Amino acid sequence: MALAVVVVLLVVGSIVFHFMQLYGGPWYFTELAADWGAIDFTMNVTFWVTGFVFIVVNLFMAWCVYKFRQKDGHKAVYEPENNKLEVGLTIFTTVGVIAMLAPGLFVWAQFVTVPEEADQYEVLGSQWQWQFRYPGADGQLGAADVGNVTPTNPFGINLEDPSGQDDVVVNEPNMHLPIGRPVQALLRSHDVLHNYTVAQFRVKMDLVPGLVSYLWFDPTVEGTYDILCEELCGIGHFIMRGSVTVESQAEFDAWIAAQPTFAETQALAATAPDVAAGQAAYALCATCHGAQGEGNQALNGPKLAGQEAWYTERQLKYFKEGVRGGEGDTNGAAMVPMAMTLADDAAIRNVSAYIETLPDQPAAATVTGDVDNGRDIYQKNCAACHLDDGSGTWYTDAPGLAGMSDWYFVTQISNFGAGIRGLHPNDHYGEQMVSMATAMADESEIEDVAAYINTLR
Repeated sequence: MALAVVVVLLVVGSIVFHFMQLYGGPWYFTELAADWGAIDFTMNVTFWVTGFVFIVVNLFMAWCVYKFRQKDGHKAVYEPENNKLEVGLTIFTTVGVIAMLAPGLFVWAQFVTVPEEADQYEVLGSQWQWQFRYPGADGQLGAADVGNVTPTNPFGINLEDPSGQDDVVVNEPNMHLPIGRPVQALLRSHDVLHNYTVAQFRVKMDLVPGLVSYLWFDPTVEGTYDILCEELCGIGHFIMRGSVTVESQAEFDAWIAAQPTFAETQALAATAPDVAAGQAAYALCATCHGAQGEGNQALNGPKLAGQEAWYTERQLKYFKEGVRGGEGDTNGAAMVPMAMTLADDAAIRNVSAYIETLPDQPAAATVTGDVDNGRDIYQKNCAACHLDDGSGTWYTDAPGLAGMSDWYFVTQISNFGAGIRGLHPNDHYGEQMVSMATAMADESEIEDVAAYINTLR
């Protein structure tokens, strides 16, 4: 009897919970922002069919538990076959399966049939970031292959393909789309399985290494929506986030006109930085960071020598643009006026290139801690991006850690954990570190990791 009551309460509770979500609950569908109401209809049909079966089967089971409970004088009867029951159940099951599958087949036919007028763009997924590519004036995306990937050509665009020269490349996890125009997303992965998902668009698809998959939709509501990876792609899976902004055609045109073409990025990469000019500009930096970039803890100047130019360049731009050095970041705030002395991107590139030429001598260890615990934390969390030897890599946008200032590491991880650094909307890679910093519970564990990194010299 008690079991029967529990089963009935389970059914009633499930029904109540479902309708609570249906009318404003946090775990139901997001508002639809694309012309894919047919997908919502299909999922609702599935809910109704499976929900009906759930209710009927469980209530029938509860009735059986109650009706046929053990009582004096009752005897079980063995009935090996019941043709009428079997035929009824077969028909009932068939109707239910057809009701669930038939709408999906029609929607799938729409899903794989891309409108001829659909605009194309490319989504590139890699551990653990999103990048995007749009066709240029010729309306065609150039050929690309993972074998062509370099730090200056992350999309792997074929340098010999003229169609790729005017492609618009977006090397950040934020993309834009015009409202009311169907679009086809071509999906590529450089490493492992990823999945391109925007909940408000309903459609989703895996990115498979070596293949180009696709999906299409028609954005119908302006706004900014989260891009998620819904394929377990490694330790950084949960931080692989981006955004898509749906806006008017005029706003989209202005945005895409401000993005660089592939040819422009290659022209910049082919132009050697002026190291001599960078050396002259570095004279001001040397006051805090040392003549050889060795750093000076007393002046809160971390070691710079040994750091790759791409990372130094990005951080100087962040200071100059206000992405770093905001409220609560006392030491970072001191860097803002220093970065302002660099007139433009070329000046930033020059000084970053000069710093990369400085002789790299490991910074003196100033932090002590439990090396074994630090090793365990580092290898389970940090090594996936910063590599086992702490050398870092441009591929995961991870700077080198080995041999750098350990006290600065402690300060910055603490800042990430406290939200002082990494929460600016334009700090796309720092945002990932805000989540990763939680791998270290307190400053003691941060110091343990710093102590272990000191052994990677």
